[in-house]
Amino acid sequence: MSWLFVAGFVILFVGLLVSIALHEIGHLLPAKLFNVRVTQYMVGFGPTLWSRRRGETEYGIKWIPLGGYVRLVGMLPPRPSDDPNKLRRVSTGPWQGLIESARAAASEEIRPGDENRVFYRKPWWQKLIIMTGGPAMNFVLAFVLFCVVAMGFGVQVLKPTVSSVSKCVIPTAEAGKRDCRPDDPLTPAAKAGIRPGDRIVAVGGVEVESWEEATRLIRAHGAGRTTIGIVRDGERMTLTVDLIAQNRPSLDDPDKIEKNVGFLGVTPTVVIERQGPGYVLNQMWELTTRTATAIVGIPEKMVGVWHAAFSGERRDPNGPIGIVGAGRIGGEIASSEIPLENKIVVFINLLAGLNLAVGMFNLIPLLPLDGGHIAGAIWEAIKRGIARLLRRPTPGYVDVAKALPLTYVMALLLLIMGGLLIYADLVNPVRILG
Repeated sequence: MSWLFVAGFVILFVGLLVSIALHEIGHLLPAKLFNVRVTQYMVGFGPTLWSRRRGETEYGIKWIPLGGYVRLVGMLPPRPSDDPNKLRRVSTGPWQGLIESARAAASEEIRPGDENRVFYRKPWWQKLIIMTGGPAMNFVLAFVLFCVVAMGFGVQVLKPTVSSVSKCVIPTAEAGKRDCRPDDPLTPAAKAGIRPGDRIVAVGGVEVESWEEATRLIRAHGAGRTTIGIVRDGERMTLTVDLIAQNRPSLDDPDKIEKNVGFLGVTPTVVIERQGPGYVLNQMWELTTRTATAIVGIPEKMVGVWHAAFSGERRDPNGPIGIVGAGRIGGEIASSEIPLENKIVVFINLLAGLNLAVGMFNLIPLLPLDGGHIAGAIWEAIKRGIARLLRRPTPGYVDVAKALPLTYVMALLLLIMGGLLIYADLVNPVRILG
């Protein structure tokens, strides 16, 4: 293991810890702004490695760097019999003792004078801001990091200028595995006389300004004769080509194959261009939708992680990874032979993507995730809004303690999932560079 690998591991690991710390600051600042008493701000779990008390809040680092938390006083409302607002009727059941024990533990943190500083008494919109502050911080971090890459370093852009012309047509299944053979047919581009340096400006009489526009028109045309407008040495000309049909990876989802799309046989010129904020917002929207889809598929993906961990199957590079796996990817990038600037870009992009994923995951409307409390605040707003419309008495606070049984189950599942990811990251890590 080289020192570069270790350095890359540490850099990405520390970057994730900083992201966690900033996520918790996203909760801490609005909580203090709305005068909720905050007793602890911690990065990590387990025994305390280091801490300092500033005012009423203890700030520290724990030994197990797998998350963090901010302890807000009064997260759980008291029993109905203990609160003058009469939250709701006390129910009985096998989980009731556990729920009441959690209430009692939460109430022990409340001191005289904290009656209006407990979380559950705050207006629903303040609860919403406090709990969305963490994920919002991750989204802001992701946006800033993507901006650094796109606006500072620039991104690869495909230009409609021909970089190379494929000489022959090789079946998709053999593409990249062999060179042209004498009996392989010429590509439509080679037959038509298209040369490197030609700039494509029209397809089938339709003007194009980007490589994507040209590609989509060529694919949509399918097999058959059409025209390609080019500019060569400053002179515009029109060439007639006979496109052929091939099965090619989808432009929108490379894992899918589009059948019988038009094929020309040229590759574009790749340039690095700095982009504006609009590009970053568009990219974040696309990544957010893809991340949301990936989160929905986590249960299925975890089956693949299990098989990879215990059956030796290859890890899915697009599947979930743990903090150890992310660190190993950092080490792999640092020890690779790619240029330093490219390493920096990959590091920043990876950290931005991880922040986006963490923010999205925390919005799942289940406790103990932030989304569970967000859902509770929204439900409280709906209940009170309906009561106002119907001129009924204001309902009590939403009793999130009722969701504790599901919370404990969810926490256990997260613990198991985290343990499985750590084990898989150690014995069969994701490799992004081959």
